[in-house]
Amino acid sequence: MSSATGSRIVVTGATGNVGTSVVRLLSEDPEVASVLGLARRIPDWSPPKTEWAAVDLASERADLTGHFAGADAVVHLAWAFQPTHDPATTWRTNVLGSIRVFEAVAAAGVPALVHASSVGAYSPGPKDHAVDESWPTHGWPDAAYCREKAYLERALDTFERDHPGIRTVRMRPAFLFKRESASEQRRIFGGKFLPGPLARPELLPFLPDIPGLRVQALHTDDAANAYRLAVRSEDVRGPFNLAAEPTVDAGLLGEMFGARPVRLPRTAARSAIAAAWGLHLLPASPHLFDAVLRLPLMDCTRARAELGWRPEHTATEVLEEFLLGFQQGAGAATEPMRGRKVG
Repeated sequence: MSSATGSRIVVTGATGNVGTSVVRLLSEDPEVASVLGLARRIPDWSPPKTEWAAVDLASERADLTGHFAGADAVVHLAWAFQPTHDPATTWRTNVLGSIRVFEAVAAAGVPALVHASSVGAYSPGPKDHAVDESWPTHGWPDAAYCREKAYLERALDTFERDHPGIRTVRMRPAFLFKRESASEQRRIFGGKFLPGPLARPELLPFLPDIPGLRVQALHTDDAANAYRLAVRSEDVRGPFNLAAEPTVDAGLLGEMFGARPVRLPRTAARSAIAAAWGLHLLPASPHLFDAVLRLPLMDCTRARAELGWRPEHTATEVLEEFLLGFQQGAGAATEPMRGRKVG
């Protein structure tokens, strides 16, 4: 840490799924003196040692340099998933807003930047073995989320070249879930028309088994702990894969839900998603579905070796907790995380 009195950490996107966990863990860390959470709307939630500021990264008038002045690290988590039908809008927040964050980190002389990249930044890869952080990060160009995450990887390449004195860390987590994120993620990916029975998987007659739908999951709190470790570890820099075992596929879900996996062709599944998305019934785009089928599995050896990081929850436990939250309409005391019952 930078001083005997502890450090000052600024967190962007501090009221979302990852931000709430990162802020909470940092506020509980005795070596952190203060946390400044930046979000578009200031929440009612007041963790210890935490202050808030209302900031919209899409606005060129946002005084990021002023907020970052005197900080020991900036953890950049802010991200807009919607509107998926208007990628220019998400580009302004996610890409141009992130570049403003990077520039403000440099202008304020912040010694460390921890950036939320994603498994979605990776180029298509294998589903039968895991890849390390050297796998190419060109994303899946047809999906706005992947395209934006990959573009920021290139922006950070330039940032690191131009600012070698700033310790830059890129976290590339798998899909992140916790009980409190259930309502937010339902709104982002499923939409208000998501059928209620999906919250009761025992009512599903079968489980679609789609070729390529084999992914990794991680508890949001476990990812947040990796961010905390990266803030505290003064020597680590570069990318880190974050995921829990086991790999999530139709077989695992079938065991969890007591449902029989039934093979469903990719084309049939995509056509259904595309139709629902085209009618504005489903927020998640078919382009993101295409990307998910191509995401590589990640090897997390580097995070274990250099950060001393271990996930405390298995992927199965993560999904069970998330499903319970889904059934209960779980949420948290921030605008993005507000709870909502299903059905």
